[in-house]
Amino acid sequence: MAKRVVITGMGVCAPNGHTLGNFSKALEEGESGIQFHQQLADLNFGCQIAGQPQLTDAHIANYFTPLQLRGLNASGLVYGVIAGVDAWKDAGLLIDPKGTPDWDSGIIFGTGILGVDKFRESIHLVDAGNTRRLGSTSVIQTMASGISAYLGGILGCGNQVTTNSSACTTGTEGLLMAYERIKSGKATRMLTGSCSDSGPYVWGGFDAMRILPRTYNENPSTASRPMSASAAGFVPGSGAGALVVESLESAQKRGAKIYAEILGGAVNSGGQRGEGTMTAPNSEAVQRCILQAIDNSEIEKNQIDLINGHLTATAKDPMEIANWSRALQRSGLDFPYINSFKDTVGHCLAAAGSIECVGAVLQFTEQKLFGNNNCKDLHPKILEQIAATKIPQQTIPYSPQIIAKASFGFGDVNACVIFRAFND
Repeated sequence: MAKRVVITGMGVCAPNGHTLGNFSKALEEGESGIQFHQQLADLNFGCQIAGQPQLTDAHIANYFTPLQLRGLNASGLVYGVIAGVDAWKDAGLLIDPKGTPDWDSGIIFGTGILGVDKFRESIHLVDAGNTRRLGSTSVIQTMASGISAYLGGILGCGNQVTTNSSACTTGTEGLLMAYERIKSGKATRMLTGSCSDSGPYVWGGFDAMRILPRTYNENPSTASRPMSASAAGFVPGSGAGALVVESLESAQKRGAKIYAEILGGAVNSGGQRGEGTMTAPNSEAVQRCILQAIDNSEIEKNQIDLINGHLTATAKDPMEIANWSRALQRSGLDFPYINSFKDTVGHCLAAAGSIECVGAVLQFTEQKLFGNNNCKDLHPKILEQIAATKIPQQTIPYSPQIIAKASFGFGDVNACVIFRAFND
């Protein structure tokens, strides 16, 4: 018998907050974590702004031993460990460094590029003939599975411990992978999430593609403009989000708090055919993914009352709205409420899906719909499809029952997950 799957813990390390409390407050109040970066200006970037978690050395020291901190130069790994450990503790789960492996708990923690600064440092040392100075942790800091391996050791997980990577879809895809593992009874609980490095060596390629805004360097907080007619490109970001998902039976047995239930979801690809390319989605595939997620969740199209979109602040935003409208067969005032969190955190790349899933689920517990910022000039093509009132400009009191969260990534890959307010 398939098991019901719930979310019992969450953690976040986002540009506008590195605890659940301050992240939730920032989303509610529209507080931006996007800032000007002098380093990008010095390197002649066109876009000199980005979203990056603001962490102190003292805060980082709460998660790593002095020995682990020696030579640590992988920002994504740091973000992932902070979010992952916080989610584990938030779920009321213990960390026993001397205990036996927890055979019922596993990890699926994704990334796009991990340890790029450490990799650059290593290249210079190798080229200079100083290989011995690399240190013993250079491999784990730069291998993609370094984040899941690191967390696996901290938490002592004995079930599946692995890493997934699907560009901007990574976090949402990983959540669905964890959901399927628990639903099938192969694990009792899974820590899932994703992380992304900060810095010019991650963001430079996007700047070269000229898909980042270049006219907001003096006004960073207004640069990321999802669904706006004046959207000029996505603002790069970084960080990590994490969720503990487990069987309802296990959660109830140990008296855990429950944030929401995962009803189901779907992943697919547009095959880079038709209008689908390496960087653009195939609309048919997007609509199929949404419909498959609804079917898998055993709900009706009209039951979705809130969408947290991918919505990157590019020319593709109206297309995404059109895909939702066609898939749900809902438009105008009948369209669900919709929001995007990229207005205050930027596009956190591989970490986007997990950070945004945390934000989406927080709306259940806060009983609020977090508002959209920087889109008072809604795109006219969007207004042709849905009513402006379905895109709240400010946070409003609201008790959503079913939230759909989607991510669409480079490579023409898609993921959609359906959350429901928990009701036993």
